[in-house]
Amino acid sequence: MRERLASVTAWMNKNNIAAAFVNSTENVFYLSNFYTDPHERLMGIFVFKQAQPLFVLPAMEAGQLKDAGWEYEIIGYSDHENPWELIKTSLETRDLAKAESVAIEKEFLSYGRSEAFLAFFPEAKVVSVEDKLNEMRVVKDEKEIAIIRRAAKMADFGVQVGVDALKEGISEMEVLAKIEFELKKKGIREMSFSTMVLFGEQSGDPHGNPGDRKLKAGDVVLFDLGVILDGYCSDITRTVAFKSVTEKQKEIYNTVLKAELASLELSKPGTRIGDLDKIARDLITEAGYGDYFPHRIGHGMGINVHEFPSMSHLNDGIVREGMVYTIEPGIYLPGIGGVRIEDDVLVTADGFETLTKFPKELQIIE
Repeated sequence: MRERLASVTAWMNKNNIAAAFVNSTENVFYLSNFYTDPHERLMGIFVFKQAQPLFVLPAMEAGQLKDAGWEYEIIGYSDHENPWELIKTSLETRDLAKAESVAIEKEFLSYGRSEAFLAFFPEAKVVSVEDKLNEMRVVKDEKEIAIIRRAAKMADFGVQVGVDALKEGISEMEVLAKIEFELKKKGIREMSFSTMVLFGEQSGDPHGNPGDRKLKAGDVVLFDLGVILDGYCSDITRTVAFKSVTEKQKEIYNTVLKAELASLELSKPGTRIGDLDKIARDLITEAGYGDYFPHRIGHGMGINVHEFPSMSHLNDGIVREGMVYTIEPGIYLPGIGGVRIEDDVLVTADGFETLTKFPKELQIIE
């Protein structure tokens, strides 16, 4: 916590930023080790160039914040109080009247809260703190990696539960329910996104919605799921066949697998991020399915299941040791069916490690 706050403070001093307000649940957690959903209530951290930080949150959660290790000033407010009035009183004790520049999460902070914050600094230039926080969060430390590794293991378990549940006549939602029930029995409180279990033609929609579609012989089955464990996410996709598989389905599956493996092999320090997308996209295009791979190759992952960087072919950023991201090519034929294979990837000193371990070879489930 202290090191992360110190890194933000050092950046603020270098750029002459008097104050920053960090408001998103994920970035608040990253800087404080305190995770909560405040719903509509105000919660956030004020970081200052030349003063100790300040945490504002509902008073009923102040005890949990202290338990998480927060050692600095806390403004805990009740529902009948205006937190901005309490913040104003606290800020007046700091020398901020002549602030030339302040920082906010421009992509997250609401317009109304921006107005309230900036009223304290009417002459200040406003910059974004997100770039700095993204830069910090993109490389995971050993503790973060250990948690994500465990979360990935739970994702593998979830897919296995789903595969084991497959039988003729079962519905997508019934399989989904079995997956989430067994994960909850393992202590998982939340999924990192809405679990997908898609049968047959339903799998031809990259972000399809599970429903009452019943499983039948010859269907492909697409699982896409992940868990939140100790504040960090996992994300896996596997596609299997039920009872039988056509030559066309095999061709599509093997094309996606070839693309995924090629992108994984490029996952090492120094690689241009966009090239991870390009090599997979080129292989799928050469196979005649370029128009049916509509999304990027993957995304950064950590506290958010989708976080910086975006792994598109346009990204000129460089792969760095300690990054964690997904590689997930897919081919989707509308009304027919699709295949996606996705792994969570840790970049090592000289290559990569796939944190998700569930087998990727085409499985025909009997």
